[in-house]
Amino acid sequence: MCGIVGYIGNRDAKEIILDSLQRLEYRGYDSAGIAMIDEKNAMIVRKEVGRIDNLRNEVFKYHRDVNSKLAIGHTRWATHGKVTAPNAHPHCDSRKRFAVVHNGIIENYQVLRKILIDKGHTFSSETDSEVLVHLIEEFYKEEERNLQSAVVEALKLVEGTYGIAVICVEEPYKIVGARNGSPLVLGIGENEMFIASDVNAIMPYTKNVVYLEDKEVVVIKSEQFKTYTLDYQRIEKEVTVVDWDVAAISKGDFETFMLKEIFEQPEALGNALRGRVQPRDGVVKFGGLTMTPEHARSIDKIIITACGTSWHASLVGKYLIERFAEIPVEVDYASEFRYRNPILNDRNMVVVISQSGETADTLEALREAKRKGAKVIGITNVIGSTIAKESDGGIYLHAGPEIGVASTKAFSNQLMTLAMLAIYIGRLKNLPLYEGERLLDELMTIPYKIQQVLNQAETIQKIALKYVKNKNFLYLGRGFNFPIALEGALKLKEISYIHAEGYPAAEMKHGPIALIDENMPVVFIAPKDSLYEKIMSNIEEVKARSGRVIVVTDNHDSVMESKADDLIFVPGTIEEFSPMINIIPLQLIAYYIAYEKGLDVDKPRNLAKSVTVE
Repeated sequence: MCGIVGYIGNRDAKEIILDSLQRLEYRGYDSAGIAMIDEKNAMIVRKEVGRIDNLRNEVFKYHRDVNSKLAIGHTRWATHGKVTAPNAHPHCDSRKRFAVVHNGIIENYQVLRKILIDKGHTFSSETDSEVLVHLIEEFYKEEERNLQSAVVEALKLVEGTYGIAVICVEEPYKIVGARNGSPLVLGIGENEMFIASDVNAIMPYTKNVVYLEDKEVVVIKSEQFKTYTLDYQRIEKEVTVVDWDVAAISKGDFETFMLKEIFEQPEALGNALRGRVQPRDGVVKFGGLTMTPEHARSIDKIIITACGTSWHASLVGKYLIERFAEIPVEVDYASEFRYRNPILNDRNMVVVISQSGETADTLEALREAKRKGAKVIGITNVIGSTIAKESDGGIYLHAGPEIGVASTKAFSNQLMTLAMLAIYIGRLKNLPLYEGERLLDELMTIPYKIQQVLNQAETIQKIALKYVKNKNFLYLGRGFNFPIALEGALKLKEISYIHAEGYPAAEMKHGPIALIDENMPVVFIAPKDSLYEKIMSNIEEVKARSGRVIVVTDNHDSVMESKADDLIFVPGTIEEFSPMINIIPLQLIAYYIAYEKGLDVDKPRNLAKSVTVE
């Protein structure tokens, strides 16, 4: 959610911090700030509500001539305290000797705050994070000048999650960082170092990175870094080379990241398939899974757990695994999973899905599943993420960086990955060779069929613009496409701020039908599958009540054409894979409505790309 950046080196630190914060905007935020130590070893802090541009303008208005080689910055997504400049980060002690940026939540901050106030500390914000800087001040011994020690001793009193970066005017040649439950990555340059909550922030400067683990501390100087445990034990860390390039996190010829990512889906899905699918053998190969036929046959239940868009993908995954692998599947909201005492054993497999690999609720669900003895498979898009590291086995989405807050290509790659996983397990069990060949042959056509839908973008845009002024939408689907109705409604809500609900089409009669009149657009996902005649009946029910009907279908049916106000034709595929095609028009409808309303589709209000707090 919030974003952290730090720099130490020979360049103008404020330029690098502001530039890096700009690349973290997609994570979601409401305010931003920077702290830098100048040539006279004085702390300069600037914090502003709103966009990074506001902060940039103020920094260059008042501090243009500051030549700092050390700085930290932050984008805040409010949890404790209102959206104000005092509540923004960095937070400083009263004498401005220390500055701290923090991601996460300090659960015992009220107790700590009272203790610190009793000791004479004065607080200037409503946040939980500010207790950190005062604790560090309390533990700092001027005669020793050991910032690392002060940070560690402070953190030993903290309950909760944190990713932090700390600077001190007494030691203007280092940054101290630490993490527990909130990601931090180091960037290693030539006589310069970076620290960030997200590798995207520092990609233009270096591709050599080190991922911190929970309860690790790092001391960074321009020419070196050293990592430690909270018990001051040295740790040797492996340097990883990031294989994304800068072009992958730029808009290119598109006006927004979201539109770029929608149009990248054929390529992204091709990347997910590449090297994994062997149609002639009817099998799927996953480098991160080592499952034997005996193990596959021993699984008596699979639980998929995720949040938001990934939860919708999980519902499709349930249908796919039950169809191809014949194993019962439950789908859980990760935020509820560990609070309901899930009944698990070593014959269960838990699949956790998170685009970022850092979603707090999903990570805690993973840990609860492992505590109860289940084998855990992680599906994520980010190499080196916490979920990738803590899972027993893993599958990378290979969607490439997704910058738009509203997920599009990562969702499609989740559907593709779950389809492959279902076939993978199915072939280890009872799915016959000829069926594996048929399914994989069809799966390989999906990227090309999605491209055919994208070729109709202008037509879909014209349809979408008819509904810009509507205040409510209903999305209906059946079977494999019920979760697509949920996801289509979510996309519209996320970026256009129009109220929308997704339902199984048959459930419309049990309540939502009361909402239908001439002002209610109803989007039907209606492929020519085993439930086509059923959904035709639902369309008749809406038309009988003067509802506006938008239909996504692969069937050129004269009856359908007479009933629909607007038709979007998509290429046909088998029932099980139709969600991957049918979601594309719904993403485009949401996009074009929001864009026409003049909204910031890449950074919708109140939302964050990676939700790293519960």
